[in-house]
Amino acid sequence: MRIVAALKQVPDASEVRIDPERGTLIRDGVPAIMNPFDAYALEEGLRWRDALGGEVIALTMGPPQAEAILREAISLGADSALLLSDRAFAGADTWATSTTLAAAVRKLGNVDLVVAGKQAIDGDTAQTGPGIAASLDWPQVTFVGRVVEMTSGKLVAERFVEAGVEVVECPLPAVITVLKDANVPRMPSLRGKMKARTAGIPCWGLADLGLSEKETGLEGSPTRVVRIATPETRAGGEIHRGSPEELASILADLLLGGAGR
Repeated sequence: MRIVAALKQVPDASEVRIDPERGTLIRDGVPAIMNPFDAYALEEGLRWRDALGGEVIALTMGPPQAEAILREAISLGADSALLLSDRAFAGADTWATSTTLAAAVRKLGNVDLVVAGKQAIDGDTAQTGPGIAASLDWPQVTFVGRVVEMTSGKLVAERFVEAGVEVVECPLPAVITVLKDANVPRMPSLRGKMKARTAGIPCWGLADLGLSEKETGLEGSPTRVVRIATPETRAGGEIHRGSPEELASILADLLLGGAGR
């Protein structure tokens, strides 16, 4: 079983601030971490690698410093890692990112499964996993809460949806996006940390993937972010105390008083 774990380096959400004048994220001085949802995706790949044999390849696209999360993935048990980094990839939206990641999966060859987190905390679009599947023309299962069964030819998974739980059977190769309900990520081992420090991590650029500049990066991105704004701070609510009858009367007055506003 050859599994690719698609990871993303993101700003630590607890440290992110917005420039009030420009309306853009202030990334300077903000620590970067592995996207939390991707940790569950990586663990799911590792669990099935442990059960069925094979390998897990950690894959990310980003600047050279994104190599840090690949070394983290190796310390957690990934067999190898691959960085996609090129100035031509800068400014990519989810469409261009998916195209680039899919090109890497295609070049790796003989991949049975791509696992990704359900979404990234810096964008919350939940589009990259499905975009990889669309670019590869593979089936996909999103919002996976549990992978029930996996063989060399298929997987069975539970999708957590608003109406309940769907049990889906899917042929391989495929792409799945994983929820945090799927598992509990393991801790890095001492052997893993030692391996991560010395592991060679290849870096592929535009030429390695056989893509043109019109297919990736800013030029290959149809999305444009016009503005980012901080939500307005709301005033605190009011607390009323009294008997049920008194509270009902107060609520009625508030509702009726606001009807004409």
